[in-house]
Amino acid sequence: MVTTTSASRSSRTRTASSRPFAASRSSFPEVRVKQAKPLVIAMAGMGTVGSGVARLLEENAESIAKRAGRPVTLKTVVIRSPKERVGAAKDAEFTNDLLAPANDPEVDVVLELIGGTTAARELITKALENGKHVVTANKALLAEYGHELFPLARSKSCHLGFEASVAGGIPILQSIKETLAANELFSVMGILNGTANFILTQMSQDGMPFDKALALAQEKGYAEADPTLDIEGIDAAHKLVLLIQLAFGANYPLDKLRVWGISRVTPMDIAFARQMGYGIKLLGTARKVNGKVTAGVYPALVPAHYLLAKVEGSYNAVRLEGNAGPVMLYGYGAGDLPTASAVLADVIAVARGCEPNNLGFADMPFPPDADILDLDEAVSEHFLRFLVPDKPGVLRDIAGVLAAHDISIAQVIQKEKSEVTGSAVPLVLQTHDAPAREIHAAMREVEKLDITLDRTMHYRIL
Repeated sequence: MVTTTSASRSSRTRTASSRPFAASRSSFPEVRVKQAKPLVIAMAGMGTVGSGVARLLEENAESIAKRAGRPVTLKTVVIRSPKERVGAAKDAEFTNDLLAPANDPEVDVVLELIGGTTAARELITKALENGKHVVTANKALLAEYGHELFPLARSKSCHLGFEASVAGGIPILQSIKETLAANELFSVMGILNGTANFILTQMSQDGMPFDKALALAQEKGYAEADPTLDIEGIDAAHKLVLLIQLAFGANYPLDKLRVWGISRVTPMDIAFARQMGYGIKLLGTARKVNGKVTAGVYPALVPAHYLLAKVEGSYNAVRLEGNAGPVMLYGYGAGDLPTASAVLADVIAVARGCEPNNLGFADMPFPPDADILDLDEAVSEHFLRFLVPDKPGVLRDIAGVLAAHDISIAQVIQKEKSEVTGSAVPLVLQTHDAPAREIHAAMREVEKLDITLDRTMHYRIL
């Protein structure tokens, strides 16, 4: 048995503590952070996200400084009208001069959090022209004007960070740019709008009609007074354009993207989908097919066992697939603190002196336009729901039209009349794989037969 005397223990302790480098080494980073020149930022907008940024800058000041390698100071806030000063904004200068941050020589980074595509575009352009780094959460602006803003950032060797512009607090853009950089991606799909997902969740779980689910979303603050951007798929389309640019290195012009919303989805369709083993989700999807890109935003049937089908409420999720395997990211798609965290992640990247390439296209040419495969040419299974009179021969006539377009039927569900459908009978068909072009042509022919009593509903099936 080996024993150690108190004298020898004391000696060892003194020997260890007598090594000045070992004792002080851990304090070096903290000393360097305190002595480093602060990164000075200015923020335009003090709404939900701006307030979240100010709070995190105050509450997490120490950890942000350590991760950034230097303190981050909020100098100026641009607002239209006086607001309560929260967090780090308590010590900031308030102004209604939009271009003040862009013209201030002390400001290193401009945060654009006002939204829209007019004033925001003016501010970002001026800031980049003056050699300032920019961080934005404005997906609409980048989707429409990225072709001019990213090359401008590159020409000025500036960062143009936009992590917060897609899926809020989910680090999807950074994952594509860094973690999955060696993965040749060929598929991107996701639930990109929390408002639409909340509405569909209420319709699915509680059988609410669309109008009531929308009203509840507005009551809870998930939907705006004018919910058009969310429910008609436009917000998701803006995000999908940015995802395609990063995942595929190709620009899919927003005006060429096919977009459908959820305003015509009914509890009846959701119930039939569930009976067939599916849930209905508003998806943004993009795939590479023989070198071409096919993409769109639309409500689709998702197999119930898929993780995407289980994403409920206002959450977002994105599934990426490449030759190195699939990845799925899930989390809050909006909200003050999740989105603010994504904004500050870009700020920290600037503070660390990362190459602009790590933040997007600032150090590379804007991607060329994609070679587009029209969504109508894409092949998948399909869900068709007809409302027809309760009489013989109707199914035969519809099946004949589908057969003429080389569309085969996988299963049929026919229900009796109800209070919801009145004198009409719902007839649901699931097809085998077929081009959407043929499905649409068959639907037009069925309408000419004058046997449908309402508009035919069509959903793609994943």
